[in-house]
Amino acid sequence: MAALHTLDAATLATLYRRGELSPVEATRAVIERVEQLEPTLHATWGFDPDGALAAAAESEQRHRRGRPLSALDGVPAMLKENVGTRGWPKPLGCAAVEAAPEAEDSPPAARLREAGCVFVARTTMPDYGMLSSGLSSLHAAARNPWNPALTPGGSSAGAGAGAAAGYGPLHVGTDIGGSIRLPAGWCGVVGFKPSLGRVPIVPPYAGRCAGPITRTVADAALLMAELSRPDARDATSLPPQAIAWDRLDDLDLRGLRLGLLLDAGWGLAPQPCHVEVVTAAARAFEAAGCIVEPLAPFTTPEMAEGIDLFWRMRSWLDLQALPPERRERVLPFIRDWAGRGAGYSAAQVFDGHAQMAALRDAAVAACARFDFVLSPVAPVPAFPALHASPTNDPARAMAHIGFTLPFNMSEQPAVAVPAGLTADGLPVGLQIAGRRHDDLGVLQLARAWERLRPPLPAGPPI
Repeated sequence: MAALHTLDAATLATLYRRGELSPVEATRAVIERVEQLEPTLHATWGFDPDGALAAAAESEQRHRRGRPLSALDGVPAMLKENVGTRGWPKPLGCAAVEAAPEAEDSPPAARLREAGCVFVARTTMPDYGMLSSGLSSLHAAARNPWNPALTPGGSSAGAGAGAAAGYGPLHVGTDIGGSIRLPAGWCGVVGFKPSLGRVPIVPPYAGRCAGPITRTVADAALLMAELSRPDARDATSLPPQAIAWDRLDDLDLRGLRLGLLLDAGWGLAPQPCHVEVVTAAARAFEAAGCIVEPLAPFTTPEMAEGIDLFWRMRSWLDLQALPPERRERVLPFIRDWAGRGAGYSAAQVFDGHAQMAALRDAAVAACARFDFVLSPVAPVPAFPALHASPTNDPARAMAHIGFTLPFNMSEQPAVAVPAGLTADGLPVGLQIAGRRHDDLGVLQLARAWERLRPPLPAGPPI
């Protein structure tokens, strides 16, 4: 048997059911892995080995009685720090936040607790989740298991690093502009941003989703089966729908129309290696019977700049609400980026907000003639761990999210799945986006890609 910390959730569920492995054994292996690597990776906060082992022991008894709560009962899991979890504070990766323990579970945490998952830790994030890196004023900078000198990405930084490093098979992140898919792409794992409203979340707002970060598409689907259960606390959530999340292999590739997007229309141009990896994936789908056609860029610089302006203003207002002494604890990059909002007029902010709808309409219209769209996840590989973004420039803080941001605004499901390596051995992700609400279809095509792609390393060399 492979090392226990490397086993996926589907395998653990099978072994538990057969009585060949105990949730306590699996949880202990994950705890040992965290203790081994955390001095390097800094991916967790709220590490709770005693609580995890107690929960695993309860799961073990349920399995012995033949009464597990779900297919995920006893499977180790971690939730991003901003996913409210009963009994734990939610400091949002920021030293300025004075948070009391949460009184109740947020919807994602509640679903996984009901399913019997074993909560081992929370995972780290940058200040307020406003960076695509693991740089934080509260935590040591999160590191990438493929090369600890580099970032895992963000804002689901610890989740991406933890999934890649063997911190259990199940991780939950959040995504408003790429915060699930970017760390998944840079860490060589699967990161799924569902359709807006598919996974209830509190608080909900434009583009914000919670979703799985896992090592396999099958595990992402297992997690979605629980996360997508209804919760009335999210007034924007989609109506409950019976989705056959276990039918991942039922997609016929023949005749599918795939758009190939290699130019985001703004921001950083994709490096040649990323273009090559995604183009090779497109050719593999074509050989399997898909029809692949180029998709012209549909995001304009005006859209991106307007959305950036709106988020700066929102963050500036959040910072202004803090007492001055606490405001100074916020990461300087965030203060610099948000501080530019001080001079914006009401008309500028209104126009910036309007660009969210403009991008939504443009993305949905551009994708309408395709079943799915293929693109890079990011235009560049993982960057230095102590940089806030690939440019490390507050004036160009969003220049790298040209391929991910549109599908938050358009409410379309999109997944990052490993597709290749750079010449330096760093992961390159393929993004697959689908039509609004076709979450299962996106995961089915991602599963098909796992079978089509050339062999990849099983994990980082750490």
